[in-house]
Amino acid sequence: MLDSLILGVLGMVAFAVVLVLARSWAFRTRLYRPMLLNVALCVAPLLVLLVGWGAAVVVRVAGAPDWAMWAVAGVTTLVWVLLLPNAGYLVTELNLSHRREGDGVPMWFDIALVISLAMAGVLTTVLNVFTLHTGYAILRHGDHAAGLQTTDGRVLVGVLLLLVSLGMYLGRYLRLNSWDVTHPRALVGKLHAHVVTERHAGALVGFCLTHTVFFALMYVVVVGPVISGLVALER
Repeated sequence: MLDSLILGVLGMVAFAVVLVLARSWAFRTRLYRPMLLNVALCVAPLLVLLVGWGAAVVVRVAGAPDWAMWAVAGVTTLVWVLLLPNAGYLVTELNLSHRREGDGVPMWFDIALVISLAMAGVLTTVLNVFTLHTGYAILRHGDHAAGLQTTDGRVLVGVLLLLVSLGMYLGRYLRLNSWDVTHPRALVGKLHAHVVTERHAGALVGFCLTHTVFFALMYVVVVGPVISGLVALER
C-alpha cells in the first residue's frame, strides 16, 4: 500500500512534466519553463529530507556522538520546513495564466495540464508530511504503526499543513521565496505592510484556513488507508 502511494506520487509528477513538454512539442508553442521550475521545486523538499536524514544515519553509524546525528537531522528538517511550501505551491497553477491567445492549444489540454500540476503538488505535499509524520512517530512512540494514530502526531500534521498554506500565500501574493528568511527584517517589513498597511489580514487568514482544510482532507483520503493498513498488519 505504501509503495502504491509512492509510485502514484512519482507517476503524477512525471505525467505533469510530460504534459508541459508535450504542450510545446505537439502544438508548436513556447515551452512554459516556470512550470518545470515549479515542478523541480515541488520535488526538492522530499529529496532534501531523505538525503539529510540518510546523512544523519551515516553519521551515527560512523560512531559520531549523538549530538552530531541530531544536529544533521535538525538542520535538515529546518531546511525541509522552509522548502515544503514549494510542493503545495503547484496548486496555484490552476489559474491558466500561461495561456496566450492564438497559441493553438486546446482548452481541454491545458485543463488536464494544470490539474495534473496541482495534483502533483497536493500528492507531493501529502507524501512529504507523511514522511516526517512517520519519522516523528518512530522517535516518539517506537517502531509501531499505531504511533501514527496518536493525537500529537495529528497535531504535528495540522501544523505542517498550516505552514504549507502560509508559505503558499507568501509566495503567490507577496512573491517571497524560501531563501528570503535570510533577510528577516525585509521579510517582516513586507508582511507587516501587506497585513497591516494594505489590510489583507482577512485574505491571508481565509487563504490559510481554506487550504489547510483542503490539504488535511487530502491527507486523510490518501494517507488514512495506508496508516490503517499498516496498523492492521501488526495485529
